[in-house]
Amino acid sequence: MLFNSFAFLIGFLPVALALHALAARARPAWRLPLLVVLSLVFYGWWDPRFVPLLVLSVGLNWLVARRFGAGGGRWLIPLAVAGNLALLALFKYAGLLADLAGLIPGFDPLRLSWALPLGISFFTFHHVMYLVDLRAGRAPQMDLTRYALYIAFFPQVLAGPLVRWSEILHQFDEAPYDRPDAWERIGRGLTLFCIGLAKKVFLGDPLAAYANPVFQAAAEGRAVSVIEAWQGTLAFTFQIYFDFSGYTDMALGLALLFGIVLPQNFDAPYRATSLRDFWRRWHMTLSRFLRDYLYVPLGGNRHGLAIQFGALFATMTLGGLWHGAGLTFVAWGAAHGLGLGLGVLWRRAGLPMPAALGWLITFAFVALTWVLFRAQNFEAALVMFKGLFGFAPVGHGFKWRAFVPAILVALVGPTAWAAVHRLTPRPALAAAVALLLVAALLRVGDDANFEFIYFQF
Repeated sequence: MLFNSFAFLIGFLPVALALHALAARARPAWRLPLLVVLSLVFYGWWDPRFVPLLVLSVGLNWLVARRFGAGGGRWLIPLAVAGNLALLALFKYAGLLADLAGLIPGFDPLRLSWALPLGISFFTFHHVMYLVDLRAGRAPQMDLTRYALYIAFFPQVLAGPLVRWSEILHQFDEAPYDRPDAWERIGRGLTLFCIGLAKKVFLGDPLAAYANPVFQAAAEGRAVSVIEAWQGTLAFTFQIYFDFSGYTDMALGLALLFGIVLPQNFDAPYRATSLRDFWRRWHMTLSRFLRDYLYVPLGGNRHGLAIQFGALFATMTLGGLWHGAGLTFVAWGAAHGLGLGLGVLWRRAGLPMPAALGWLITFAFVALTWVLFRAQNFEAALVMFKGLFGFAPVGHGFKWRAFVPAILVALVGPTAWAAVHRLTPRPALAAAVALLLVAALLRVGDDANFEFIYFQF
């Protein structure tokens, strides 16, 4: 179920909060096992067939960690990491690999087709982070309950943020309602959740009406005018930001309601003045993962410019592949790798970059590369680029008013994280949050849009 569905908002969440509060007060030892059970129920609501996969994944990786801690061979963890990545590849990339193999003359590959387990990209990376850190001597052993909760905690199991064990493990043993700031944290959590819900249903979801028809027309090979191309591209640029950052805000707010602080994942990325700055602000936990577990092991910036350029390109290309099983995603990641590499060359040359010009170039680059991310194939992307660069009829009717609220919030307004952590919950704020929640519920009920872009990743 999605956070912006009635099933979650008026069904699962109230029951989960009540059971959690009851366990925390009456049976504190039951609190963590209860959160594990609630997380599995939440995960299985969409499709219960995938619950055994998640449970088996947790169990096997935990057994590997225990065996390693008991003096098992150091080969165990590399083997487990490879197994996790192979499972991800089997479910997510089998079709892509078959398509690539089919390009070989005279070769007819076996084509497998099955549903993609929700959140597999995210919980696979959680396994990898813990196991790699365990092998390096940075991570401690966990009991099964805590490891299962680290992997499957329902606010972040489907769409992140990518949480390191060190950011969450120490919080499991805290008594959330015994803290002196318990009610303040609950107020902040509710506020953050409501702001995220509003960002998604009031800003992100309506923009789909301006993006989807244009990209669908391009996918069908129909001509797209200059006005349509720019309208569709800008609509998706802001849609994906408010869709994903709003959903992340909801995840962070939900975690606070259960006494857990998750890391910030967005920091006004469309205000970035360079591509490096953008990736420090966009999906921050993924950027950190790619840096520490791919870019640095590949050489980083420690072995000369050529190695650094190659590491950037490889890291971002693999990051693009992680987002989706299609060559357009690979191209999107590769484009960002090249862009980051050019940024390194620019800085090495000591060339100046005025902030305003840096912002314009960065925003234009990000928006244009989102076309590769959104287009169904390269042919559709080419249709869009023809319109964007003027190789199509001009067209008319740009719906500029639809973008004004999104532009103001994304480029001028405070981030939800900053706003919530600067405010002290007060009765007036509580009333405003309640009204925002009611309005969001009415919006969900009036014109439900249960699309969440990152569900397909």
